[in-house]
Amino acid sequence: MSKTNQPPRTKPMGHGPMGMGNGEKAKDFKGTINKLIKLIRPFRTTIAIVMFFAIVSTFFTIFSPKVLGKITDEIAQGYVEKQVYVQLTKSLPEDTVFEPGTKGQVLLDRMPQEAKDQLTPEQTQMISEMDLSNPGIDFGEITKIAIFLILIYVLSSIFVYIQGYLMAGVAQKVTFNLRKSISEKLDKLPLSYFDKHSHGDVLSRVTNDVETINHTLGQNLTQMVTSIATIIGIVVMMLSISWIMTFIAILVLPVSMIVISIIVKKSQKHFKSQQSSLADINGHVEEMYSGHLVIKAFNKEDDSVDKFQKINSGLCDSAWKSQFFSGIMIPLMGFVGNLGYVAVCVVGGFLSLGGRVTIGDIQAFIQYVRQFNQPIQQTAQIANMLQSVAAAAERVFEFLDEPEEIKDPQEPKQIENIKGVVEFKNVSFGYTPEKTIINNFSCRINPGEKVAIVGPTGAGKTTIVKLLMRFYEINSGSITIDGVDIRDMSRDYLRDMFGMVLQETWLFGGTIRENIRYGSLNATDDDVYLAAKSTYVDRFVNTLPGGYDMKLNEETTNVSQGQKQLLTIARCVASNPSIMILDEATSSVDTRTEMLIQKAMNTVMEGKTSFVIAHRLSTIRDADVIIVMKDGDVVETGDHNSLLEKGGFYADLYNSQFEGKGV
Repeated sequence: MSKTNQPPRTKPMGHGPMGMGNGEKAKDFKGTINKLIKLIRPFRTTIAIVMFFAIVSTFFTIFSPKVLGKITDEIAQGYVEKQVYVQLTKSLPEDTVFEPGTKGQVLLDRMPQEAKDQLTPEQTQMISEMDLSNPGIDFGEITKIAIFLILIYVLSSIFVYIQGYLMAGVAQKVTFNLRKSISEKLDKLPLSYFDKHSHGDVLSRVTNDVETINHTLGQNLTQMVTSIATIIGIVVMMLSISWIMTFIAILVLPVSMIVISIIVKKSQKHFKSQQSSLADINGHVEEMYSGHLVIKAFNKEDDSVDKFQKINSGLCDSAWKSQFFSGIMIPLMGFVGNLGYVAVCVVGGFLSLGGRVTIGDIQAFIQYVRQFNQPIQQTAQIANMLQSVAAAAERVFEFLDEPEEIKDPQEPKQIENIKGVVEFKNVSFGYTPEKTIINNFSCRINPGEKVAIVGPTGAGKTTIVKLLMRFYEINSGSITIDGVDIRDMSRDYLRDMFGMVLQETWLFGGTIRENIRYGSLNATDDDVYLAAKSTYVDRFVNTLPGGYDMKLNEETTNVSQGQKQLLTIARCVASNPSIMILDEATSSVDTRTEMLIQKAMNTVMEGKTSFVIAHRLSTIRDADVIIVMKDGDVVETGDHNSLLEKGGFYADLYNSQFEGKGV
């Protein structure tokens, strides 16, 4: 099968099974984000509701430490009031009872002026407002605050659940639409696109890149809003308690950033080394296992193990260092954060002695400080994730923006009673505009003729067939079937005429019966058996466990390579095509099986126009027309005997094979 005329595929863009590569950024970040916004615009109402719930739930979360601080203040104030009450009522009879609603002002009025002068204004106010009938901790008030706090937590949880539910729906709908667009795009892309891009790269765009978008929309979008709202809300709440303590808390951030930058700088080279070593060890293991027989045949087991140990040692060293630096980041951040807590506690203690803040305020402030670092880290992570999702989205949009195949005509033509007259008229073609590989090719194939296309590797044999089935569009000239230009037909109709057997076998994970019927889903069991018998598949299928109902595994390792090829030929026969194409169809079978296949195919192709691409010229000696190609051009045409008599390029090819020379 000729492949060298096709342009080389580009290298994969670093997207393995785990998704986006680290550090990959979009070329046009702003433009890609704008396209993403257009993609989610139909769901803007739902997203607005999600954002509202995110902000409200964040407000409840931020407000809860302040409420919790009130409980602490109630307990502290009640304890102090109880102690003061005991001191003030020492001189009163033990059976003294105050009526409900009696305030502490009664005791202040009885106090000597000298004692009153020793009280601070805050103490005087506290004593005057005391409830003498129920001094101490007011558990009723605490219960009310606790119920209010629980209500806040419940509402916050409900809002978080609602926003998660709604956003997950939006993300899945956007992802569904993207995958649908990609699936439709796959059917519209020309074959040239897949020649230029590796299968892994295309698969990565369809799976990993779309999943990255899905993950970002489902989680990071609301998390970004929540983080920003949390940062703003916490700063406001801290300022409402004390601007001095807020300044101290925020002062820790630059120190944290410096610590993080130093660690990242130190660890980055080790992470790069780890990824490089990991790639080396994966490559070595793959080579070692795929070439296991060769390694054993040449007694290279020890060399392979030594090489593995060397790479593994390097991986272990770089991984240990990278994990060490990564591991000390959290303790160091915790240490810096604890310094901030100590400073807040010390300053808060002094402020509370002066009555400028309460104990509950200090408790709430410490909780705010603990909550403050998390949204900042999340915001940094989200900023990095936005770069990744922009890169992923850009790759998806690039895929969706790829030029499509030329659309089918609005009123496609069809052929009644297909005869199989195929004619190439002055056909020129090149995979790239600057390099034409087929020049002014003309040839007429009559109904029922067997046409063989031969030539060395890279001559353009398979290209002729791909042009015939409109996998590629010709640059000039025309190709007709029964006088109708193939460009005037729909691609589906055109390709339904053909039955194609490729050199590379392809079977899917199903039964043998299902694989044969794949050529025509309407084929009956009798049609399947007839196709199997005519291609000698029936002989080996009946020896397999389960027969036609035996399941082929994913790698189809439970049948031989030759049997796989026989199955693909049977599949082609079951489709009952008008024109048949065999691209090195017997290259994977032994000589005896090849003879049987040739005999069967002669029977199957009888009366049908057929194209046979072959390297082994002995298999096409009975062809009606042999097209000889060299460097993309047709250099000779004729039957086997006439071409040998010419003594030209075909004769050289034919004789070289039988003289044991390389082609």
